[in-house]
Amino acid sequence: MKVLLLLVMLTTCAASPQDLSDKIFTFPLRTNTARVKLITSRENFSAVTVCLRSFTDNTRDHILFSLATPSNDYDFLMLRQAIENTIDLYSRNNVAVFTEPDYTLNTWHSICSTWDSESGLVQLWFDGQPSMRKFVSSGSNITGHTRIVLGQVLDAYDGGFDINQSFVGMLTDVHMWDHVLSPCEIQDYVQELNFSPGNVLNWRALEFQIVDKVLIENKKRTCY
Repeated sequence: MKVLLLLVMLTTCAASPQDLSDKIFTFPLRTNTARVKLITSRENFSAVTVCLRSFTDNTRDHILFSLATPSNDYDFLMLRQAIENTIDLYSRNNVAVFTEPDYTLNTWHSICSTWDSESGLVQLWFDGQPSMRKFVSSGSNITGHTRIVLGQVLDAYDGGFDINQSFVGMLTDVHMWDHVLSPCEIQDYVQELNFSPGNVLNWRALEFQIVDKVLIENKKRTCY
């Protein structure tokens, strides 16, 4: 019985909202199972902003953020395409492609993406630098019970994970808002200044579930 309990704890870790300030999620293995489920009760979005910081040495495609609903597997998704040197932003199963020549490996990057249903436009902010805005989908909200995952691509609402798109590296400071942040608000996030945390996902009060080999570690501060 004790062995069974230990296995359950190792493979699936659930908790009430936790303050992860000064913490990171480390994904140390290339698998099609290791992931973090992010939990929210929100089921209707007319706009979205997602910001996170990532560190990886992946020279292949890898997921940064994946949100699916029963109606759309790629309702909001951030995917790095290595060969094309792009970050692809999906909303409502439609995609806009952004070339990102400064995606340096083994370096922390701040990545934000926005989408608004009224205009249908998405935009990428990479280390504080905005892309041009591109059209993907307008006229309908993201609706339905959301499934949000770090570390794997939700190729289907119930999973369908692809090991060749899994994330290996570190993620931190994941926030999600139900509106498009202003340029000044995004700059405050990038520069780690005082900003209003996500009202959908808040790294300082995050409800999540770890499945398989994902570690929670302390941020490593630069020594002077």
